[in-house]
Amino acid sequence: MVSTNDFKNDYPNHWCPGCGNFGILGALQSALTGMNLSPHDILIISGIGQAAKTPHFLECNCFHSLHGRALPVATGAKLANHDMTVLVSTGDGDCYAEGGNHFMHAIRRNIDVTLMVHNNGVYGLTKGQASPTAGEGMATKSQPEGVIAAAFNPLAAALVLGAGFVARGFSGDGDHLEELITAGIRHRGFSLIDILQPCVSFNRINTQKWYKERVEKIDNSHDTNDRNAALNLSMQNDDRILTGIFLRRERTTYTDRIGALKDIPLTSVPYDLEPLRKILHKHAEIN
Repeated sequence: MVSTNDFKNDYPNHWCPGCGNFGILGALQSALTGMNLSPHDILIISGIGQAAKTPHFLECNCFHSLHGRALPVATGAKLANHDMTVLVSTGDGDCYAEGGNHFMHAIRRNIDVTLMVHNNGVYGLTKGQASPTAGEGMATKSQPEGVIAAAFNPLAAALVLGAGFVARGFSGDGDHLEELITAGIRHRGFSLIDILQPCVSFNRINTQKWYKERVEKIDNSHDTNDRNAALNLSMQNDDRILTGIFLRRERTTYTDRIGALKDIPLTSVPYDLEPLRKILHKHAEIN
């Protein structure tokens, strides 16, 4: 049996006191422990940003990629070893802006990875510019007159693109977030968990108190197999912010469609280096 201590390390953490990332990190550690997953069986991939530093503070396999490029790396890792639990930890700017194109195609392919997006409406690492999820009118250092573009709705986008698991959590409710992460990992196929979190340094609007006054769990009567109902919930414009599982519907994963990967991970396929060695030697002789 594993414990949360198995996932802890002594890497220095410089997140701001009160940052929502701490709640997300704790919920992730608890979820992995509750599922009895060993650190060596987990790969966490991240891009750039404060959210992307999450794997630094976990004892597990990790890969820190380029800005917006976590999902293509996760795709390659899952294709190479579809038996490994592959998670992606990223931020709203990293994923929905720089990585927006990859976000779309990872959903379309239905890669069996769990995407956790730390959503605070700003680029926290680079001093608070507005991210795609910032609300209209929000003033930042780079938008002093307020954001003039409409906010991106990641849940609605994921649902329209055909994602099979779409959920939203809140960093201030660790127990509920742990449940969502666990459900996302257990889902076969692409899983999006958009996680609302306060940025105590650069977002003075969407604070912990602001979220506490608005966050509300989805009613138990919601049919998580109904995409239209899920879309309607994701598009609501009242003062409530719903959290929970909007949609959970399995379909064939990308690796299941590749015949050569059905029975054995690519990493376990026996191979002979001799033909490659001959080609390399021949090329060297020509040059």
